[in-house]
Amino acid sequence: MKRRQLMGYAGAGLVTALVTTLGSHFEADAQSSGLSVQWLGHTCFLFTGGGAKILVNPFRAIGCTAGYRPPKVTADLVLISSQLLDEGVVDGLPGNPKLVYAPGVYEFKDIKFQGIAIDHDRRGGKQFGTNTAWSWKQAGINILHLGGAAAPISIEQKILMGRPDVVFIPVGGSAKAYNAQEAKQVLEVLNPKLVIPTHYRTQAADAATCDISPLDDFLTLMQGITVRRSNSDTISISSGKLPESTVIQVLSYKF
Repeated sequence: MKRRQLMGYAGAGLVTALVTTLGSHFEADAQSSGLSVQWLGHTCFLFTGGGAKILVNPFRAIGCTAGYRPPKVTADLVLISSQLLDEGVVDGLPGNPKLVYAPGVYEFKDIKFQGIAIDHDRRGGKQFGTNTAWSWKQAGINILHLGGAAAPISIEQKILMGRPDVVFIPVGGSAKAYNAQEAKQVLEVLNPKLVIPTHYRTQAADAATCDISPLDDFLTLMQGITVRRSNSDTISISSGKLPESTVIQVLSYKF
């Protein structure tokens, strides 16, 4: 497949631009320094390592994300899963990061990205359209961020995803993302080494408008799987220290 190089700039909204190169090269030994993952709330994470800072799914603080701080962090590249307010708001980001939001194959700073289309609802995408799951390797770690996926993983999608070292998976349900049972079924298909749950109810939620479930619903269903809880919103992941069997990693948000 010819690698697509269709990108835009976060400061320019969602207008794409065809470019010949998406970023400069970096030193190969940067891969050995490991990967830093910071949770910024909901499905938003900042990945730092391998010579790049990659922000996924910045949001507007409203509804289920009302109590989170707006994720106005500096990044080189922004990946979004959809243009919904809880995973695709790029206005006001500092600097001028490049933006990718459509399924396809891309390259940025020698990192290859695969955007994989998955329905954003249980009605064939008729309600919330298409979600883009993002797969890439950064600092030696195979990452899969499922965004707001709501449909089962097909054979074709599984081939593109491979076996991720770490998967970021929605678990709180609602009409536009996996509930706990659906997330469990997807994890059985993907067999990741590390699971980081996303898209669940926290104290950030506006109780009147948030319709997603708390994390405990998922953890209860996953009994028998090791759960690690961090007191921080950031963890470091090294390719040489990944668990052999699946572990669930829960990060903490500092309100």
